[in-house]
Formats: sequence, C-alpha cells, structure tokens
Amino acid sequence: MKGRTNVTLSLPEALMKQFRVYAAARDQSMTALMNEAVQAMLDKDRGWELAKRRAMKRMREAPDSGCGEVRNWTRDEIHER
Repeated sequence: MKGRTNVTLSLPEALMKQFRVYAAARDQSMTALMNEAVQAMLDKDRGWELAKRRAMKRMREAPDSGCGEVRNWTRDEIHER
C-alpha cells in the first residue's frame, strides 16, 4: 500500500453527524468513503476533459463542409430576420 497523508477537514457538526451515520450504515470507514468520493470527483473531471479534447480534435479534423472552406456570407446575413 502506498503512503498516506493525514488531512484535517472542517465540516459543520450536523454534516459530520450525518456522515458518521452514513458510514456506519454501510459498514465503511469515513476515510474509505472520502477516498471514494474524491476519486469519483477526479474521474468525472478527467472524463469531461477527455471528452472535450476528443470533441475539439473532431472539429479540427472535420471533413470539408462542401463550400471549399470559402465563406462569403456574414453573420448578419445568416441571422437576417
């Protein structure tokens, strides 16, 4: 097992009580639950970042739009009302 670092968190008392009960009901330590929660946040953020990179790559490498990449219209013409 890799080394561990102790961290002090400051939580509202009511939240701390709920967290203790939550952990006990699942027969898990609060530390184990915090590990899971932090890992889930990081995984979600990493997934979002990877999806964004894939989307940007697809846009950069998109096939020709059929206009030879020459656009002779203005934004105002497109959105003319």
